[in-house]
Amino acid sequence: MRRPLINRSPLPGMALSAGITLTLLSLVVLLPIGALLLKGASAGFPALWTEVNTPRIWGALFLSFRLSFIAALINLVFGVALAWVLVRYRFPGRRLLDAAVDLPFALPTAVAGIALTALYAPNGAFGSIAKDLGFKIAYTQWGILIALIFVGLPFVTRTVQPVVEEIEREVEEASATLGATRAYTLRRVVLPMLAPAAMTGFALSLARAVGEYGSVIFIAGNIPLKTEIAPLLIVIKLEEFNYVGATAIGIAMLLISFAMLLLINAIQVLSRRRIGYV
Repeated sequence: MRRPLINRSPLPGMALSAGITLTLLSLVVLLPIGALLLKGASAGFPALWTEVNTPRIWGALFLSFRLSFIAALINLVFGVALAWVLVRYRFPGRRLLDAAVDLPFALPTAVAGIALTALYAPNGAFGSIAKDLGFKIAYTQWGILIALIFVGLPFVTRTVQPVVEEIEREVEEASATLGATRAYTLRRVVLPMLAPAAMTGFALSLARAVGEYGSVIFIAGNIPLKTEIAPLLIVIKLEEFNYVGATAIGIAMLLISFAMLLLINAIQVLSRRRIGYV
């Protein structure tokens, strides 16, 4: 039987689909980033560096990326554990818990910030307990960290959950029959299969936390050099009509985020190669 000269795609309209995809990608991602870089190029590197090189902006950048990284690490651990529990175990309220994972997606960020502030303020349900123990949560870096964990946890759980569903129980049973302990099976069998998806969820959680604004400003306190985040400084610069300053902070965040995501992608590639060799 002769093979056809043209291999038809099961999805018709390849050219049209690619055109629509590239157009939307350009409008949503490439054009805004290009406009930001073009604005920075028109201002010049000396002007951008002068705007960024202040203790207040460096402090805000360090605070935002440091707490975002810590929140993403926490979400990585608990998000993977939550995905495993939701897939592998059956218990009362599982469906309700599964639906609650998506709550940060649907909840407006300002509403989330107000709710978290009400809970963790000194007169709130959890904040009053913390106050009795001698420390504060709201209007401190602890409050910012809690807000970032709240908005980033679903990214890890929803990214890892489909991978957990594809892992067959026979793989774990085969490891057990060969004499492996549960800890060894988890470390050498399960986690390597989850690693690429977990790192993707980590990257998504980190990216969401770095740019988070609405759920943080209510609980942060917004004190310069203490609890002031970088996105808030961008808004402040725009309100002052200092577009060069806002552009400088935006480019700094873009470069740092790109470097962090590049590192995460490199770790993903190494983990995939390791799985292939194993």
